Amino acid sequence: MRIISGKWGGRKIKPPAKMPFTRPTTDIAKEGLFNILQNRISFHNIRTLDLFGGTGAISYELASRGAAYLTIVEKDNTMASFIQNNLTHLGALPNQFQIYRQDVFNFLSSCKGKFDFIFAGPPYALGNIDDIPTIIVEQQMIAPGGYFVLEHTPRNNYQNFKSYQFERNYGTTVFSFFSLDN
Repeated sequence: MRIISGKWGGRKIKPPAKMPFTRPTTDIAKEGLFNILQNRISFHNIRTLDLFGGTGAISYELASRGAAYLTIVEKDNTMASFIQNNLTHLGALPNQFQIYRQDVFNFLSSCKGKFDFIFAGPPYALGNIDDIPTIIVEQQMIAPGGYFVLEHTPRNNYQNFKSYQFERNYGTTVFSFFSLDN
């Protein structure tokens, strides 16, 4: 796993050997995602939310490109510690990130914040994956000019969901983009 661009671009991060509940976003899909995003938002000083943080790959990329504040939700203690250790090792300041070690849906039920960029990379077999965009849009968690991106398989379709904008397909990985701006 590598950080693609920014101040930590090219740095490699070795994930733990045993990650039974984690499916990292591939480097190819991640690179495609950030190529799309760099033409739509400025990463400098943005507030981000990474749901299902996993290995932290998306958050490392965001911080490397200048995100000011990272909120990461990862319920697995091993992976949450892994993310925290990597952010510290890379040079992120303690006031630059917050990791919530809890279930994503519990976090979302009490979250009142707005974020410039929200990413959710849930387990593909998650039964209530369709609730994620509904909750985020209904709670108006996307800041003006911001995006929410949901990673999913081709079997899920969000084209008829409120605030859906477009999707990009990378084989077995699909990114659906949502925005409150029309």
